[in-house]
Amino acid sequence: MTARIDHAVTKGTFSLDGQTFDVENNVWVVGDDDECVVIDAPHDVETILRTVGGRRVRAILASHAHDDHVRVAPALGEATGAPVLLHPDDRVLWDQVHPDVIPDGELTDGQTIEIGGIVLTVLHTPGHSPGACCFHVPRLGAVFTGDTLFAGGPGATGRSYSDFGTIVGSIRERLLTLPPATTVHTGHGDGTTIGAEAPHLDEWLARGH
Repeated sequence: MTARIDHAVTKGTFSLDGQTFDVENNVWVVGDDDECVVIDAPHDVETILRTVGGRRVRAILASHAHDDHVRVAPALGEATGAPVLLHPDDRVLWDQVHPDVIPDGELTDGQTIEIGGIVLTVLHTPGHSPGACCFHVPRLGAVFTGDTLFAGGPGATGRSYSDFGTIVGSIRERLLTLPPATTVHTGHGDGTTIGAEAPHLDEWLARGH
């Protein structure tokens, strides 16, 4: 069967450092007609389940553990029987959201996840958060960047557990080295391509965000 990417948008809030903001989050479902993985579980289990359809969810992959990306991850895991996987460096953030729930497994740099005849490779890309990860799918010409890279530059680094120099290093070394035609599927907003973003690295460094 042919692998594909399905997409949904959920609305809710993001809270950190004593502030709360309204946000819209992208949810990405990658797989074929029989099985899939879900990348991020923001605000609404039912919307995600509709996007999954009747497929078996093999894993729920957290790009990072800010509350607007993992708020319903445990509930989605219960609904689907799928394990929630998170890079261990983001447990400090996860524990703020789900202090009584432990993720089912860990994501590690270079880990591969096979689903629907394709392979996702985990890229540890710290900066927006310590355990932020992207998921590269060469077969589909795609990378799922969470809040690490957006159309227009790096994800935000003005809050706890984030660092601008670190995120720029991650983008430079792990993402801008991907083929220019690679489609960037982001955690919020519209997508872009590696080729569209790569020429602007010096601009991001100059502006500092």
